[in-house]
Amino acid sequence: MKKHKTVSPWWTVTFCFAILWLLITGLPFYYLVITSFKSIGDFLSGGLFKMTVVWEVSNYVKVLQGGFSYYFASSLTVVLASRAPPLFLSTFAAYPLFQMTFKLNKPVYSLIVAAMSVPIYITLTLVFVMAIRTGFYDTLWAMVGPNIAFNLPMSVVILVSFMRGIPRELEEAAKIDGCGKFATFFRIIFPPSKSGLVTLGIYNGVVIWNEFIFVMVLIQSQSVRTMPLAVWQFQGQYSSSIPVIVAVLTLSSLPIISLYIFGQDKLVKGMMAGAVKGLDLTPTGRHKDKREL
Repeated sequence: MKKHKTVSPWWTVTFCFAILWLLITGLPFYYLVITSFKSIGDFLSGGLFKMTVVWEVSNYVKVLQGGFSYYFASSLTVVLASRAPPLFLSTFAAYPLFQMTFKLNKPVYSLIVAAMSVPIYITLTLVFVMAIRTGFYDTLWAMVGPNIAFNLPMSVVILVSFMRGIPRELEEAAKIDGCGKFATFFRIIFPPSKSGLVTLGIYNGVVIWNEFIFVMVLIQSQSVRTMPLAVWQFQGQYSSSIPVIVAVLTLSSLPIISLYIFGQDKLVKGMMAGAVKGLDLTPTGRHKDKREL
């Protein structure tokens, strides 16, 4: 006779909360999709979550014919240009702070941590003046520089935390085998840090994709506007047609949702990495078992 496993009440409660959370997070997107296919009459007379009878594909046709592809290309260019340099620079900056011991190690690391506390919007006027003087005003490059500068401190701090979890024995074994600093970095340190890089790429990519204030101030030409300004422009153009505006919101959210779906395993691993009690807050700190303390 096979024994049936009893289900713990806590698993049942957890499953119920998971279903509830799925409904809370899924209903807004469901509302966006069904509303984007409604006509104005169905939107005004039908229920909030009522499925439409006639699917109005013309809403998406209007959006695509209104230059949505240009806005999408501009946002994608800004995200890619703003994410690659910080990930590259923060990886090379985090490694010496994590691995090497020198007098300025802690002061430099403390300065990087302090830079995270500076609100980015208090620099808006300075960034505006710099963009005009450098000739980058009203171009996509005006957004790339601030995005790199504002995302670099957080990227360095997070990657230092990721590198702390790499056993020191792996580095010592690589050193015995004749690996130099660069070889040790690319063969031992960099591969386990990929989950952290993916996490930073997704997290900061969402922030850059949704940035509105800096884009509003630094970009004026319609040909180089990004997705947030596209939503703002469509809202003014189709203020009487809510389904068209919702269609813009749906299309603008699809890239971020797709990015999360394909990178969710790396994102979860990256968020859980380093979440161990007892981590030292110094840049070269490593986790130690409490029995060794």
